[in-house]
Amino acid sequence: MTLRLWPRRLAAQLALLLAVALFVAQAISFTLLLRERRSLLLEQISGPAIARLNDAIERSSNGRIPPHERSRVRRAAVNPIPPGLPRVTGVETLIGEGLVESGHPVGRIVTGIRPFNPADFDWPRRRFGRRHPVDELMIAVELPGRGGWLVTRSIWPRDGMFLVWRLITQTMILYGIILLPVLWIGRRISRPLRDLTRAAEHFDPREPGEPIPEQGPNDVSALIAAFNALRLRIGAMLEEKDRMLGAIGHDLRTPLAALRVRIESVEDEQDRLRMADTIAEMNKTLEDILSLARVGRPSEAETDVDLNALVDAVVADFHDLGQEVTFEESGRLRLKLRPSLMRRAVRNLIENAVKYGHSADVRIDAKPNQVAIIVADRGPGIAPDQLETVFDPFIRLESSRNRDTGGIGLGLALARSIVREAGGDIRLANRPEGGLAATITLPR
Repeated sequence: MTLRLWPRRLAAQLALLLAVALFVAQAISFTLLLRERRSLLLEQISGPAIARLNDAIERSSNGRIPPHERSRVRRAAVNPIPPGLPRVTGVETLIGEGLVESGHPVGRIVTGIRPFNPADFDWPRRRFGRRHPVDELMIAVELPGRGGWLVTRSIWPRDGMFLVWRLITQTMILYGIILLPVLWIGRRISRPLRDLTRAAEHFDPREPGEPIPEQGPNDVSALIAAFNALRLRIGAMLEEKDRMLGAIGHDLRTPLAALRVRIESVEDEQDRLRMADTIAEMNKTLEDILSLARVGRPSEAETDVDLNALVDAVVADFHDLGQEVTFEESGRLRLKLRPSLMRRAVRNLIENAVKYGHSADVRIDAKPNQVAIIVADRGPGIAPDQLETVFDPFIRLESSRNRDTGGIGLGLALARSIVREAGGDIRLANRPEGGLAATITLPR
């Protein structure tokens, strides 16, 4: 399982970006402050040390060496700084440059930092700050030509952790002052956006629903207002479409019924039967078109249905027509469905199987999470690259358009629309032993 470091919510993303930006800004400020403080510290330590060393070198040249116990610069025969102590090269460089400018060229300059011990600081006393811990900086200067070394000492502040804690404290204060308002603003923006997302996910054109409160900044509230208006327009368009389809169905069925009555006066029986078949086909085509257009806004309510009994009733209709359709019955299987629409979907699949495979084998495969209705035939099957194409409206792989294998290519499209409206789907697959298997999958 991978760790997700990047938050998914808008408010959290804004807070994280701002927190990183504040931390980077504080780190840069701390770096500049530390460099400036170190430069100032080097100057504060090097200046007095140069003055003391210059004075000591001049006194030594004139033979006037102050008493040992009162001098802050002492002489040593060898380098008194033990090897391995941390050195301060900046102090060494500044002292060397200062002594050269004063006309006192010297040899090596060595520094070393060691823990401060007031008992060892036995030259003239001074008050040392006690607020922060300090170390002792030893400075040794080699005197060329005259031999020996001059040694002086200074206080070296040990305040690195103090600065770190200062940075942390400042950062936390900034976080409290800036991040809390940003979190509040992000929450004010993200809450109406979450409401809008939920409304879009659960949008159902069949139900009017309640408008989303227009909250948040102007941009967000304008977006919510546009969504509310869009939902109203979609509902109005669908209502208008239903009224138009109802009018079309009525206007077309009436003349077809009149034609059905008039053909009874045709004396030639063969012509009369052919005309009746044409009218029946037109009625079926009209019913398919209207049914496909109304999917998504059905007038039929969902009811608790025994799926096994529903499929068995559809198969029995085909038995009455003398069709070779088998069904493996199983136990009761209760699902919440729109029974008329689901019967239409199953009937369309069986009709296809009978048309192209001359028979159909139907069975139900029940699993804990889903139920599958499988309609298999022994026909020629379908090319793999056309298994999805046949679901498009008005698509027929058999192009003869004769009445035996006819139709206008709406059966599979209507069946898939019905099943998807119920939360399932339809898939086609070629069987290894030959033929095609159409599977309706429904959630339990």
